[in-house]
Amino acid sequence: MLVVTTEGLAGYDITAVLGEVIGVVATSRNPFAVGLRSTEGGPGQDMSQFLVQTRARAVRQMVQAAENRGASAIVGMRFDHRDVTNTWVELCAYGTAVVAVPAHVRNGAHAA
Repeated sequence: MLVVTTEGLAGYDITAVLGEVIGVVATSRNPFAVGLRSTEGGPGQDMSQFLVQTRARAVRQMVQAAENRGASAIVGMRFDHRDVTNTWVELCAYGTAVVAVPAHVRNGAHAA
């Protein structure tokens, strides 16, 4: 599935807009509560690796929601976050699920 931050897809025609899709992950504000041994790296997982994995989980949930709606792509993907409590943060990946086809397929042309 194509996931892009742009509003369109170069080389593709968007044939249907299926609506907003989201993926949400709640995580602790305390890095040590989620298994980090050090915010500087070291023997445990480092903070940057943890943040990348957390965002990837949110994106996977968003992609699953788009696939469930029959989408082939997500456009306008963004991240947002908010405090849920003093100790928990919500990370949200969101975008618009669309059906996109290569422009040459829709126009009847064939690739060489």
